[in-house]
Amino acid sequence: MMTKKMCAILGNVSKFKGLIPLTEERPLDTLPFDCKYRLIDFPLSSIANANINSIFMVFNEGETRSVFDHIAGGKEWNLDSLQNSYFVYFYQDFLKKKAQGLPYYAAIIDYLEKSESEYTVFMGSNMLCSIDLRAVLKTHQKQQNNMTVVYKQMESEKLLGKNRIIQVNQAGNVEKVQTFDEVIEKEDRLNLSMDIFIVQTEWLIEQLTIGQINNSPTSLIEFMGEKITHTQTTAYEYKGYSSSINDVVSYYQANMDMLDEKNFNALMHTKQKIYTKRKNEVPTYYSESSSVKNSQCATGCIIEGSLDNSLVSRRTTIKRGAKVKQAIIMSNAHIEEDAVIEYAILDKNVTVKAGVKISGTALNPIVISKNHVVEVDVIGGHE
Repeated sequence: MMTKKMCAILGNVSKFKGLIPLTEERPLDTLPFDCKYRLIDFPLSSIANANINSIFMVFNEGETRSVFDHIAGGKEWNLDSLQNSYFVYFYQDFLKKKAQGLPYYAAIIDYLEKSESEYTVFMGSNMLCSIDLRAVLKTHQKQQNNMTVVYKQMESEKLLGKNRIIQVNQAGNVEKVQTFDEVIEKEDRLNLSMDIFIVQTEWLIEQLTIGQINNSPTSLIEFMGEKITHTQTTAYEYKGYSSSINDVVSYYQANMDMLDEKNFNALMHTKQKIYTKRKNEVPTYYSESSSVKNSQCATGCIIEGSLDNSLVSRRTTIKRGAKVKQAIIMSNAHIEEDAVIEYAILDKNVTVKAGVKISGTALNPIVISKNHVVEVDVIGGHE
């Protein structure tokens, strides 16, 4: 792909109340995933694999510390060279300028004009996938529409009321758009808009310029979503692994999916390589007393107890006699002797004292907040 063929906008400012307390001190983008990744790694990797060298990222104020800590200079996604760059903008600045009657899309329009790119891709981070943007671009060019939207056939029980559902005609264009709540005949599988778009850059600049005069949404996801019904839009079907991360249960299940070899390979071992921040550490140590079944462990851990269908992040210690089952353990956890953890998510730096039991269910996993010391049993609910 030629340099400057595409530029990218990465924006994910929606607040998912169902992810509290996991997103109290971090944006959804930097939620840990599958032991060593963050959710933002997946859209960034798709962008890097498409040789896109310019990214405009939109975040909420107060949520960028963990983003900058993870991305740093952007070396892993090839953003640290002279010809590559990324820009960060605060969503609240859109809101302030709109309230003041100022052109609130000015920063994005300026970015798009200076990018000199023919096409622009827009992505968020809550739709977990590994997509070949070059293939989407080919379809976009073939159909010759101003906009292409990516969709995935999803089971109805996994969809939420505000999810955009699209109908696709025989020509491969979007025929109708509804929210899931508006769909009267809810079939077993529906076409979920993944909020991934490729558009003509000149057209997008024109639409943003008109939009800020006509009081269009400040949220770019909403802005792009509305345009589906106002311009002929190509529909591109994504057939790989995907999960919509919008609450604790969906986040928990997406991680658990990675313990299934088919799902793991469909997301991690495609032609689209997944990049993340490099951390060179010693391998995990498994003592003679340890027992590990269908689990994943990142580097730097010490495992003396038992693991069953669980995911364990870096520098975690699980002492002798401790039992961890169907759990997500984030980095720097310390689980003492004879503790029992099942159907739970332990955030970073959690300590579970000896003999303590933490027990939830697959549909209601317990979440232990960051830096918490658990000294008494927790059965159901959040701690």
